[in-house]
Amino acid sequence: MKKRLASLLLTGVLLGSLLPSALAAPAPVEDMAQVLSALDIMTGNENGDLMLSRRVSRAEFTKLVIAASPLGENVGAATNLSPYPDVPSSHWAAPYVEAAVAAGYVNGYLDGTFHPDEEITLAMGVTMAVRLLGYADSDFSGAWPAGQMTLYRNLDLDEGITAGQDSPMTRQDAMYLFYNLLTAKTRQGQTYISVLKPTLPLLNAAGEIDRVALVNSAMEGPVVMEPGWESRVSFDVSTATVYRGGSLSSLQALQQGDVIYYSKSMRTLWAYSTKVTGLYQAVSPNASSPQAVTVAGKTYSIETTTAAYDLSNLGSYKTGDTVTLLLGRDGRVAAVAKAGQAAGTLVGVISQVTDSSYTDQSGNSYTAKTVTLTATDGSVYSYPVEAKSTWKAGQLVQVALASGGEAQVSRLSQSSISGKVNAAGTKLGSTELAEDIQILDMNENGLAQRIYPSRLGGVSLDSDDVKYFRRNASGEIDRLILNDVTGDLYAYGILTSVEETDMSAAGILMGVYEYDVGGVSYTYPTQNSILNLSVGPVRIEGSLMAPTRMARLDSVKLSSLEALTAVTEDSRSFPVSQSVAVYELQGDAYQLSSLERVRVGYTLTGYYDRSVADGGQIRVVIARSR
Repeated sequence: MKKRLASLLLTGVLLGSLLPSALAAPAPVEDMAQVLSALDIMTGNENGDLMLSRRVSRAEFTKLVIAASPLGENVGAATNLSPYPDVPSSHWAAPYVEAAVAAGYVNGYLDGTFHPDEEITLAMGVTMAVRLLGYADSDFSGAWPAGQMTLYRNLDLDEGITAGQDSPMTRQDAMYLFYNLLTAKTRQGQTYISVLKPTLPLLNAAGEIDRVALVNSAMEGPVVMEPGWESRVSFDVSTATVYRGGSLSSLQALQQGDVIYYSKSMRTLWAYSTKVTGLYQAVSPNASSPQAVTVAGKTYSIETTTAAYDLSNLGSYKTGDTVTLLLGRDGRVAAVAKAGQAAGTLVGVISQVTDSSYTDQSGNSYTAKTVTLTATDGSVYSYPVEAKSTWKAGQLVQVALASGGEAQVSRLSQSSISGKVNAAGTKLGSTELAEDIQILDMNENGLAQRIYPSRLGGVSLDSDDVKYFRRNASGEIDRLILNDVTGDLYAYGILTSVEETDMSAAGILMGVYEYDVGGVSYTYPTQNSILNLSVGPVRIEGSLMAPTRMARLDSVKLSSLEALTAVTEDSRSFPVSQSVAVYELQGDAYQLSSLERVRVGYTLTGYYDRSVADGGQIRVVIARSR
């Protein structure tokens, strides 16, 4: 076995010497640091400094090896045993040295000492790393460390490492080694990270480390920000890196009622501020064991046992109450707010008014007139209103929590502002847009969707384009409702067949229109009217089955099409919609295609709905083979 393995390793070295150097670039240092910190293998000091230039002692490296082994979580910070004379039980590294020796990861010197403060060489570090992968010294023939170093190179454990075989390792060398180790194959053929964390799927389809899944697995919590919340976090929060709503923030920016997750190894806090206030309508599967709750017409999964208890038949809230839900990182209910923790004022546009069923505090069902609205956060909510109210789709409303706990729906007074949004999407005219701004684009039928500042870069807004805006305490715009500025609320496709009969004198006026949207064909017949359209790209308003209006698109010849930018033959630039519809015209037939397919070898025509300054984009591309 020894000879066979040595031969395989030698063959790998010879083959490698004949191939051009094409090793993948190492991952960015920040990415590696985040991964190793999330796994609690290598962390920085109290200030987050990894001290990458400092050399590593044998004791320090042994601790890293234990942290990178399946034993890591089971080794304590103290022991009653003295594994070596120069590593007494009082030595900080004693428990790690004891565990590493017992597991066969490290050996002492022949004189019975360990030399804990001696700088570790790359060869020593590599030997311990390949032992983590399941290789024993007996698997290698020849003098140490030739076999171990050959395996080190063949497994790509050397990516990014600058130390020579007999040179001392720095903490940066150690970081690269342990990061490379995670995706290396063990002696049994498994990826090492799957051995280290067998219950967590931390590799993506390409076999790379899934950092999102890893960081999520490292998060603890949630904790609701309220008096004394810091004591529930396992480290000093004053030293933490803080994210709020996905953006780098500060401890001072956290607010009462924020839902906070944390990682001690990463010394990081993640805060989420989404709150939902509305009528507690239902709980499922039942009030004895709540797993989901319906509030304001929308159902939310319950994340914590505390929230489940509060919403159960043993808790403080019953169906028919108005409650405030505090939502965590994935939109699940982390807590139910106590009195005084209101969600603030919600603003949006009514999409429909209907009658809906509710359950009162006694468990009796009743029907109430209900408005459904799309709020500036992009979510849809439903609230009961007075039967005599005259709400209708398209109206702007605000929802506020009254002193008695009821959610009150009221008319939102319109306010307007004008100016050009800068290219970065950070200013409207001279007014700053808040980092957490919520923007809604709506039309007269009550259709609305959330958009983001980047979508408005370079767009000029006049007073008719803005239905409502609100400033925060800093004078920045934090809520903005637009009047059909982007055109993103409509569908775009191809009219493939038009049959119009205009016999007005005889009282006959009718049409049959066939059209394709996203590869799906539709037919729309009209009675007593015609649309005066011809075959080609169109914008479709209203339902795809029964449009309220169809409109032609303007065309422009394109010379190039890269990413989401098109350049015309007269050198103008047009933004291309992320949902652009691409069709190949083959004779008289339109075939749905894709941008990737038609970039080369085709003559392209772009069709847009409005000028770029007014928020227009290329919505349809027709490709003809050259």
